[in-house]
Amino acid sequence: MVDTIEARLAAEGVTLPAAAAPAANYVPFVRTGNLLFTSGQLPLSGGKLVSTGLLGRDLDTAAGQDAARACAINILAQVKAATGDLEKIARIVKITVFVASTPDFTEQHLVANGASDLLATVLGERGRHARAAVGTASLPLGAPVEVEAIVELA
Repeated sequence: MVDTIEARLAAEGVTLPAAAAPAANYVPFVRTGNLLFTSGQLPLSGGKLVSTGLLGRDLDTAAGQDAARACAINILAQVKAATGDLEKIARIVKITVFVASTPDFTEQHLVANGASDLLATVLGERGRHARAAVGTASLPLGAPVEVEAIVELA
């Protein structure tokens, strides 16, 4: 069997959705040279948020990780929309994970692992990246997590 990103996604039970259209006045991605910058991706599945609320009040860390994983899947959908082929990913350079959380919640880094783990699993070394995990008071539509990425293309 050929070992491709698409095959590894399938092995994880992931089918990439159609890339989400922008919800406001922005574009879903911008390419400059060999870098692709994605706009922040929400944890959408089937066109709906997988969860809503604040980490530390409405959701636990595991639910936050599931939301971050959904965001990473949507990042890959945007990369595929931009390039037509996930094999054009040379590496994920950096992701920024925004976590809507209560002031006393301090596990943003663990929530971010939901995205990081998926990217490392399906992309191998190409998926290992720099990262920031940031707590925030709220996110669009009540989403608990939003993730943006910088991707180097081959």
